[in-house]
Amino acid sequence: MTLQHIQAPGAVVMIRPHRFHSNPETATDNAFQRSEDDSSPATIARQAFEEVSAAASRLEAEGVRVHIFEDRGIKDTPDSVFPNNWFSTHQGGHVAIFPMHSPSRRRERRSDIIEMLKAEYRVQDVIDYSSLEYDNLFLEGTGAMVLDHIARIAYTAKSNRADAIALERFCTHFNFEPMAFATADKNGNSIYHTNVMMCIATEFALVGFDIIRDYARREEIRRRIAEVGRDVIELSHYQIEEFAGNAMELSTSNGRILAISARAAASLSDEQKAIIEKSAKLVPLVVPTIELAGGSIRCMLAGIHLAARY
Repeated sequence: MTLQHIQAPGAVVMIRPHRFHSNPETATDNAFQRSEDDSSPATIARQAFEEVSAAASRLEAEGVRVHIFEDRGIKDTPDSVFPNNWFSTHQGGHVAIFPMHSPSRRRERRSDIIEMLKAEYRVQDVIDYSSLEYDNLFLEGTGAMVLDHIARIAYTAKSNRADAIALERFCTHFNFEPMAFATADKNGNSIYHTNVMMCIATEFALVGFDIIRDYARREEIRRRIAEVGRDVIELSHYQIEEFAGNAMELSTSNGRILAISARAAASLSDEQKAIIEKSAKLVPLVVPTIELAGGSIRCMLAGIHLAARY
């Protein structure tokens, strides 16, 4: 793995859904979810399938290695399109499997994906935290945590999907410093996943600082992000609602790109785009149906921070 890939992986896992729908089980604490329109379930499912297919093709055209898996709905897994929540990969050949808050999301875990990682990449160990579910301890992967792979910090919005004990255990095993903080959106609701309000890239970061409730913590996070030389781009409440924080930097042979939804990219100012484009090409992807489920592009991409076998 080169220095270019430390923060921005060059490969991802994506799940192509066949029976997508917005999950009522997760709607109670996900303020980003929206009711589906009057389209039929079959139409919604087809649109989601097409959006994932088009996004994967665009990323491959940009030079990202995409491992795409099918979810044919054998189990009821409406959020399977968001694989970054149940597993993560790490430099040195390490893989983590996470405890999920909602029972329907626990069914998303797949041994075939883990076996693919072992076959295609150098995997040394797999640490499975899913048994913490029996103790009602949850940590939903790189949704609950935004990982700074350079400074080794796990930024984590406090929620019922990010338990402090599980966070401490993960950070001890994977050598991250936990940095948890309380949040509130403009309606006073806690943010359900950190990755909807924060994107850490190699040379910049997109952060909704106004959502961090404690001023001292907010300024500490601002300082920690900037101290490694990053440009800090502050996002408004409106931009967070448009999923501008739910983006992911990826590496290609032609340089880095920022995968972001078209809706989110449209919410950025020209000045913000100029800062991003100093080090990464903006790649807007059209995923309005997927966004009904309360997540966007970052949630759809499970980054592979592993060395390829060949």
